[in-house]
Amino acid sequence: MEYYSSHINRLIEQLSHLPGIGAKSAQRLAFHIMNMPRDQVEQLTASIVNARENVQYCKCCYTLTDKEICPICANSKRDHSVIMVVENTRDLAAYEKTGKFEGVYHVLHGAISPMLGIGPDDIKLKELMQRLTKDEVKEVIIATNSSLEGETTAMYISKLIKPTGIRVSRIASGVPVGGDLEYIDEVTLLRALEGRVEL
Repeated sequence: MEYYSSHINRLIEQLSHLPGIGAKSAQRLAFHIMNMPRDQVEQLTASIVNARENVQYCKCCYTLTDKEICPICANSKRDHSVIMVVENTRDLAAYEKTGKFEGVYHVLHGAISPMLGIGPDDIKLKELMQRLTKDEVKEVIIATNSSLEGETTAMYISKLIKPTGIRVSRIASGVPVGGDLEYIDEVTLLRALEGRVEL
């Protein structure tokens, strides 16, 4: 890499820190940026900085939003008595794309993983339980991924909520084992939601 200038090397290095971007992709992106018109580069950098400065957690469901309360939580037409628990904002977006889920969400920002040292206190679980004491919730649908971590998290949440008398269900296994929700087609997601089973 020493045959590039230090500026390009630094750019490649920074880009390679992004998830899913290996050394070759980082190189390709860096050269693409070098060839972009200056105003486009400025727009790109400004949008990154603005997003980082203005996006925050929704005070209710913890999705990423630029308002205190996200548009879904603020929508009185949504069924606030049904909460779907997802691992991240990308999973929320996947279900929203189906246009069929009328409830609201809770974003955990991760899953329990003893291997990685991620425990219940490291994700937004306490916040979910606080929400259940305040709101009139009839059902919690657990839509964590079907990975080992996702299943562990689902079982843990189920054990926490069961004593409250609130119905707890899990999306059906139409979602392939180890499959990330964000990559699964809308029909499969809908089937998984409609075929959910009570835990």
